[in-house]
Amino acid sequence: MSQSSKQSAKPVHQASRRRVLSTAVAAAGIMIVPRHVLGQGQTPPSEKLNIAGIGIGGQGGEDLKEFPDENIGVLCDVDWDHAAHTFDRYPRAVKYKDYRQMCDKEKNIDAVVVGTPDHNHAPVSMMAIKHGKHVYCEKPLTRTVYEARALAKAAREAKVATQMGNQGMAFEGNRLINEWLWDGAIGPVREVHVWSDRPTHKGKMPLYWAQGVERPKETPAAPDTLDWDLWLGPAPHRPYHPAYAPFRWRGWWDFGSGGLGDMGIHNIAPVFSALKLVAPVSVTASSTAVYPESLPLASQVHYQFPARGEMPPVTLHWYDGGMTPERPEELEPDRELNREDGILFVGDKGKMIVEGWGGHSPRLLPEKRMKDYQRPPKTLPRSIGHYKEFAQACKKGTSTRSNFDFSGPLTEALMLGAICIRLGGQRLLWDAVNMKVTNLPEANNFLHYEYRKGWTL
Repeated sequence: MSQSSKQSAKPVHQASRRRVLSTAVAAAGIMIVPRHVLGQGQTPPSEKLNIAGIGIGGQGGEDLKEFPDENIGVLCDVDWDHAAHTFDRYPRAVKYKDYRQMCDKEKNIDAVVVGTPDHNHAPVSMMAIKHGKHVYCEKPLTRTVYEARALAKAAREAKVATQMGNQGMAFEGNRLINEWLWDGAIGPVREVHVWSDRPTHKGKMPLYWAQGVERPKETPAAPDTLDWDLWLGPAPHRPYHPAYAPFRWRGWWDFGSGGLGDMGIHNIAPVFSALKLVAPVSVTASSTAVYPESLPLASQVHYQFPARGEMPPVTLHWYDGGMTPERPEELEPDRELNREDGILFVGDKGKMIVEGWGGHSPRLLPEKRMKDYQRPPKTLPRSIGHYKEFAQACKKGTSTRSNFDFSGPLTEALMLGAICIRLGGQRLLWDAVNMKVTNLPEANNFLHYEYRKGWTL
């Protein structure tokens, strides 16, 4: 982090451009004409957000497409060749390689969209928050438990709008899950099974990214267009290798958290929301061979959550790498169990299955029960759209479905599961209030790590 950033200990709260422009126009005696009078619902410049994209060669570039009514004026990526398609889409945008320089120089940014690899999520987002910017950050929110806790706290104190990129939180099915469970459709829920086939595809090869492998020994030169030091950011230094970038980093402990951090964040989010989960009290795991540098090919993680009000304690089981829970007896013989992504809620009075990532389409089992079910009224507000929620929150101070107060604890739980996998599956007893594992002191060494010089929270 630059010296000027280190000196900025408090968030910067600047007057919005809309307020400034409105005041100046009023002083000049000029009438402000409503946008619908100007024609076809176009957003006037005074109501557009100035958005900066950081890490735009992959998903970050796709995220920016979802803000067509805003001004994408600043772009930052460590590999301008890999990000060329996004630069071409916004030819008037100012370009940077180092987000630290960008944050220090670009004072008119309202919000940032963070699409970097996971290990850079926290330092990038935190710097934006300290500069008073709203933050949309891709999932998982962070790579470590400590980062997730710190980021949620900083956003809350700075009163900035936030959203994590688990788009399923805007799905209609996501709300139906809540309403049906709260209606008592299957009675109190004491057990949940959640799965994804990542890093495989439908449980088969080839892998989306490598896991269960040793660290490469070759040290080829990095591409001329890639600033490898900036790509590494806070992570421990290692030589460049194409096994890490672009988008092969997710299976390496220093950069990602495998299928749990990739699709677990999508598929477990509806469970956290519907069952009002926050922090587990214990975690265990099992997996294929664990390597020092990379995640195992497949794993299971088992979380114990305490009672929440009238809701009983619940056990949450996670499966990845092509593994799935036992096929429920209530599932009709002619129906396939979705091997890619799913959730199975087990209640005292029945079961509910959710097929597809992020909570697409819940249904009660068996099908006859689904047909007979008298659905409750739709009591939850429906989403205007995942990305529109964020833009509206920036402009009007409203909330988002996956703000950091929600996505922070969710990410903490998943990263705790990753630690458990890394340590061979030993039971971890978690003291969430004091943020420490109480029965296995060495596990606390993985709650965070020492950043390289130049990067900080």
